[in-house]
Amino acid sequence: MADERVVVDPITRIEGHLRIEAEVKDKTIQKAYSSGTAVRGIELIVRDRDPRDLWAYTQRICGVCTSVHALASVRAVEDALGIRIPHNAHLIRSIMDATVIVHDHVVHFYHLHSMDWVDVLAAAGADPNEAARIAQSYSRWPKSTAGYFKDIQDKIKKLVDSGQLGIFATGYWGHPAYKLPPEVNLIMVVHYLEALDWQKEIVRIHTIFGGRNPHPNYVVGGVPWPIDPNMDNALNTSRLTEVDRQIDMALEFVEQVYLPDVLTLAKYYRDWTFGGGLKNYLAYGDFSPTSIYDVDSYRFPRGVVLDFNLNEVHDVDPRDLAQIQEFVDHSWYTYDGKPGGIGKHPWEGETTIAYEGPKTFATLNVEGKYSWVKSPRWMEKPMEVGPLARLIVGYAKKNDRIREAVDRALKEIGVDITWMHSAIGRTLARAIDASLVAHFAREDMDQLFANIRSGNLATFDNSKWDPKTWPKEAKGVGWAEVPRGALGHWVIVKDGKVERFQAVVPTTWNASPRDHKDNVGAYEASLVGAPLEDPARPVEIIRIIHSFDPCMACAVHLTDLTDQRQYDVFLDM
Repeated sequence: MADERVVVDPITRIEGHLRIEAEVKDKTIQKAYSSGTAVRGIELIVRDRDPRDLWAYTQRICGVCTSVHALASVRAVEDALGIRIPHNAHLIRSIMDATVIVHDHVVHFYHLHSMDWVDVLAAAGADPNEAARIAQSYSRWPKSTAGYFKDIQDKIKKLVDSGQLGIFATGYWGHPAYKLPPEVNLIMVVHYLEALDWQKEIVRIHTIFGGRNPHPNYVVGGVPWPIDPNMDNALNTSRLTEVDRQIDMALEFVEQVYLPDVLTLAKYYRDWTFGGGLKNYLAYGDFSPTSIYDVDSYRFPRGVVLDFNLNEVHDVDPRDLAQIQEFVDHSWYTYDGKPGGIGKHPWEGETTIAYEGPKTFATLNVEGKYSWVKSPRWMEKPMEVGPLARLIVGYAKKNDRIREAVDRALKEIGVDITWMHSAIGRTLARAIDASLVAHFAREDMDQLFANIRSGNLATFDNSKWDPKTWPKEAKGVGWAEVPRGALGHWVIVKDGKVERFQAVVPTTWNASPRDHKDNVGAYEASLVGAPLEDPARPVEIIRIIHSFDPCMACAVHLTDLTDQRQYDVFLDM
């Protein structure tokens, strides 16, 4: 019997609304429950829409993930209609996806997650000279000087002395779970501030390729901009050169600041091996240099690893009705009018809201329905998706680039691959992931330049743009590997309109409640066995959940067509 139930609601420094409840005994978490407390309704909004516009609607699922839903949607519609895009369009889309991943990972670590490990107030007592020595020992970043660190430290001291901590006002500073020396705390806080400036630059890639950020433009059949090196209103030499420059800047920041910082952090927290959770990992795979349909060429391979068995990788087929299914036994939905016991593949899926919870929560009714998040399963097994899953699947598939990157990092820390099965391992995986993806972007940009030099300027295929060319009924799936993991959009097009649409997004996999077999999702599994030193300051819960980079909600409105009432509802990510 648990001594108490600890409730953290809302989980802060995430996108959206997430509630975690943990049963604690002897300062150890025995069970945990994850509740998405806001509902997604995009599947209902896009019904009867023109499928060529699907990307624009689904992209509004989230303002943090920006373009990833547009990418999955255009791929789904193109798959349904049999459209194959030009190679240049594929490269540009891949670079845009890489941009989202690198940007998101950096922002997630410094601005959402690092403060779970870094004690900001302790940085005020650091020796700037020693901080400079440490920083220079693991990176060539030119700003790592004693004078620079002292200038930032003086600003931190002013905040501390004033009692007004600004952006650092909320935190469990002084918590015994913090392990970094003052100098490393200072380095991390300084880089937190630098990342604020850096992150606004890399998104220029989206404004060039997609016209804006967030929510850049896409088009079924390719990308919306033509390539013409000498034309003002096109992807000309100047614009392409700026993209090239931003990729180089991203590589430098990831290689000289982000990855070295996370490796340093990992060394100090090497023994904090909590937060592993499930040992099942799923990746759809992505980042082919040629085509999304050239699965064997994926730089992030496709597959499933079960029970951390690196000697076997199972195939994943998002079209197989028996493989990818969502269950609603503990979610506020029904299937065919029934509360649960049914798993539905997204092509057969439905979003029928059936809320039966209280107006306000004391504690969740975990024996019944307790979340707006569904429970996706692969072959009825819960899965973790995300950067760690991508690396584990690639490692098990003996992908040379992934193995070399992971082994190099693990050797520096002094651990083996099983250590990655932890919250800090998941955090390191995200940094390795960013490094790999930044290099993918570099290679794709080089190939784009090579295509242009050879005279290949095509970015759009309009041969199936006219609905008259479409079949009466068609279905398609679009998949992508995005910041938080495996993303899938499934669409059925009938008589030129969207008849059915379902999205199974990464955080739905990870944040899912228990299923029909009482199997827990990744969040719930990861908290079991973790220590909780002070229930009033549950930093351990926060750091484990943050290691997944939750993305839960963006606000929309739904209208009940029966009585025209309007509800404020949300889209879970």
